[in-house]
Amino acid sequence: MKNGCILCGGVGSGKSRTAIAYYFRECGGGIEDPKRYSPMTNPRDLYIITTARKRDTREWEGELTPFLISPDPELTYYKSLNVVIDSWNNIKKYSNVYGAFFIFDEQRVVGSGAWVKAFLKIAKKNKWILLSATPGDTWTDYIPVFRANGFYKTKQEFIDEHVVYSRFSKYPKIDRYVNTGRLIRQRNQILVDMEFERGTVSHHEDVYVRYDLERYRDVTKERKNPFKTMIWPDGSERPAPIKNASELCYVWRRIVNSDQSRQVALLEVFEKHPKMIIFYNFDYELEILKEIFSNTGVDVAEWNGHKHQPVPESKTWVYLVQYTAGAEGWNCITTDTIVFYSQNYSYKIMQQSAGRIDRLNTPFKDLYYYHLKSRSGIDLMISRALRDKKNFNESKYVKW
Repeated sequence: MKNGCILCGGVGSGKSRTAIAYYFRECGGGIEDPKRYSPMTNPRDLYIITTARKRDTREWEGELTPFLISPDPELTYYKSLNVVIDSWNNIKKYSNVYGAFFIFDEQRVVGSGAWVKAFLKIAKKNKWILLSATPGDTWTDYIPVFRANGFYKTKQEFIDEHVVYSRFSKYPKIDRYVNTGRLIRQRNQILVDMEFERGTVSHHEDVYVRYDLERYRDVTKERKNPFKTMIWPDGSERPAPIKNASELCYVWRRIVNSDQSRQVALLEVFEKHPKMIIFYNFDYELEILKEIFSNTGVDVAEWNGHKHQPVPESKTWVYLVQYTAGAEGWNCITTDTIVFYSQNYSYKIMQQSAGRIDRLNTPFKDLYYYHLKSRSGIDLMISRALRDKKNFNESKYVKW
């Protein structure tokens, strides 16, 4: 490892502890002898930029404990050491910090927004490393890190050197990359892979359920939204027209995901696994899931944009997690089961979600993942994209 590198390890591989050990050693601490604590001789202030959830659950504080480091002055060995753990939302607050060490947890430096600008300012004046299970899907994802390492002065320099845009697109669309040999060499310079053997075996099972084919076909033909009505010129209240490809896909998915057979399949899985995490996409799915387990005596907790409840600790429970809110930044070692009630468009999100139970310290050998899906066109195409490790693109699937 070195300054400016990306520590790349799978979900649950121990990147956090490894990053702290690197910082500890770089500041003169000794970690070679596990029976003897050799304190840092030249400690730098430590800033950890992570997800809001990891900050709030104080997960990083637990990782710091073996090194006798803490944000709390009463608990740290180094009384004058400043340790800050904060979320990416507040990264701009630290743009003027100088001479410290930054650990950037979970890849967020993509594009050219405010976070990237703050990251580049910090990288110029401090030591830093970045942790990520999925560092980049395309070469443009690496632009901020390449710039921070001095490979390119500006984003435009990278584009001029490597990007060829499509001549036939109405908007800037990358057709291909050139001089990729240089890009590969640069990526190899900064990417540090964490190789480790997992002690778990993942079992993925597709559970196919039915859907209302007639209703699905009507929506496809008529392009009307049965979940949204409007007053028409003749004074009648009827389904509103579907305005674009995104809305059409949403309607298809709501028809498919609301089918009672999907709910029955979920209960059948629960009979075998009385403690399970359920990932979902939409609010209407949350309402369905809550209704399924109401009046059953099962503890139900949620993690989404509305509620941030902890994982239950009872004998039987379900934990309802919305993909966007809970795909990363937490873990659970008290269950061996995740159910994907519906599929997410993003391969990366699906991968990160599965990693919530696949941790180095899990007591389970076998982990079970159930993917509820139908044989509808929309479900099949999402599955194909995810199988090919790609994101599902609505505009490419729907001709509008």
